[in-house]
Amino acid sequence: MEHMGIISLLPPILAVILAIVTKNVIISLFSGTYIGVLILVGGRPLEATMETIGNYLFPQVADGYNAAVLVLLFFIGGFVALMEKSGGGAALAINATKYINTRAKAQLSAWFGGIIIFFSDLGTPLIVGPVFEKIFDKAKISREKLAWIIDSTSSPVAVLVPFIGWGVYIMGLIKNEFDLLGIKTSEFDTLVQVIPFQFYAILAVTMVPLVAITKLDFGPMAKAERRIQQTGALYWPTSTPLRKADENDDLTKGSNASLILLPLLVLFITLFGLLISFGFPFEPVPGNDFRVALSTAYLFAAITIIILMLVYKIKKFDEIFSIYTSGMQKMVYVAVTLVLAWSLGKVINEMGTANFIVEAMQGNVPAFIIPAILFLVAAGMSIASGTSWGTFAIMLPIAIPMAVALDAHLLVCIGAVLSGGIFGDHSSPISDTTILSSTGAGADHIDHVKTQFPYAVVNALIAFVGFVVAGITGSAWTLLLTIILLVLAVIVLSKLTTKKGVAV
Repeated sequence: MEHMGIISLLPPILAVILAIVTKNVIISLFSGTYIGVLILVGGRPLEATMETIGNYLFPQVADGYNAAVLVLLFFIGGFVALMEKSGGGAALAINATKYINTRAKAQLSAWFGGIIIFFSDLGTPLIVGPVFEKIFDKAKISREKLAWIIDSTSSPVAVLVPFIGWGVYIMGLIKNEFDLLGIKTSEFDTLVQVIPFQFYAILAVTMVPLVAITKLDFGPMAKAERRIQQTGALYWPTSTPLRKADENDDLTKGSNASLILLPLLVLFITLFGLLISFGFPFEPVPGNDFRVALSTAYLFAAITIIILMLVYKIKKFDEIFSIYTSGMQKMVYVAVTLVLAWSLGKVINEMGTANFIVEAMQGNVPAFIIPAILFLVAAGMSIASGTSWGTFAIMLPIAIPMAVALDAHLLVCIGAVLSGGIFGDHSSPISDTTILSSTGAGADHIDHVKTQFPYAVVNALIAFVGFVVAGITGSAWTLLLTIILLVLAVIVLSKLTTKKGVAV
C-alpha cells in the first residue's frame, strides 16, 4: 500500500488536537489541510499556501456535486430560519398542552415536540424548552429533566433524518470517499441503510419515553426529581439558570400551528412526489436528482411559510425575507466546514493515511472489532472538542477506506463514527446543543451536564456492545438487541439507586 508512513497521521492528529484546544472546527480543519499540503510540497510554506488554495480549496467549490450540496444547504438554512421565527412549533406544542394531566404525559409531550422540530437541532431546545418549562414546573418535574429531554431530541434526532442539513453534510463526506475509492453506491441509499446502525442516537431518543412511562430515574437526575417533588425548589441553592423564565413569554404571539404543519406537509409531498417520479423507493435515485428534488421541496416549503406568515400577519414581507436570507447566511459556516472537510479528506488520501493505518492493523486487529474502535475514538474526540460535525469530517475519510481495506462492515463502521460523534455532541459541556438545552429549559448548565451524563454513558456502553456484535454479524437486527439491553439497564440501575434511597 502506498503511504508516507507515520507522518501521514500528522494532519488528522493536528486537526483533532486543535479542535479540542480551540473549539473551532474551521481552524482545525484548515490547519490539518495546510500541514498536510506543506508536507506534500516538501516544506515550502508559500508554495503550500498557494497549493492549499488553488489545488485543494478551489476545486472543491468548483466541483459540480459539491456546488449542488452547498446550494442545497442555503435553501435548507433559509427554510429553518423561517420555521424557527414563525412560532409555529411553539404554537403546536402549546395546543398539545391541553391534554397534559400527568407527569408522564408532560415528559412524552416535550419528547414528541422535540421530534417534530426535527429540522433544526439548535432550534429544538429554544422552541420546546420555553413552552414546556411552566408545564414541568406545575407537574413538579425538574428543569434538569426538561433539559435532558430536549437535548435528547436535538442532535440525536437530526442525525437520523437524511434530508435535512445534517444528512446533506454527512452524505457530502461519504460521497467524497466513495469517489476516491471508486464505489458507485448512492450516498443517499448508504445513509438510509446506516440508520439502523446509529445505535447511540436511537438509544438516546428511545430512552426518554422509557424513563417517562416507567418512572425509572437514576443518578443525579433522581436527586433532582426528588428535590422538586419534596421541596418544590426548581434549582439547587448554588444553581444559576442560563435563562430567565420570562424571556420567551411572547414566543407564540399571533402564531398558529399550521405555520409548521403545512410547510412540512408541502416539503414531504414535494420531495417524495419528485423522488417517486425517479423510481424511489424501488430504484436508486441518482445523487443529482435527489439534491434537485430536495432543493425544490425546501423552496416550495419556504414559499408556503412566507405566505402563511403574511396571512397571519406575523411579520411584514421585508422582515420575513430578511429572516430567510439571514438563515442562508448562517449556512456559510457549515459550507466552509464542508469545503475544508473535503480538502482535508483529499490530503489524507494523497498521503495514504488510511493505507498506513490499515497496514499497521492488518493481521493484528480482527475486522469485527473495527466499528467498536471507531466508536470509541469518535466518542473521545467529540466529547473533548464538543463538535460532532468536526468529528465526522476527520473520522469518515479514515473510517471508510479502513472498512473497505480491512473487510469490515462498511455500514456499521459509518454508523460507529456517527454514533461516537453524537455521544460527544449530546454530553460534552462545551457542545452548542448541550448549552442551548440548558438555556431552553432555563436550567443550570452544570446541573444539566451532571444529570444527563450518566444516561449518556449508559447509552454509549450499550452502543459499544452493539458495535461489537454488529461488527461480527453485520446485521441491522442488532438494533433490537441494543434496545432490549437499554430496557434492562434502566430497570437494573433504577432498582440499585432505589435501594440506596436516591431514586424518587
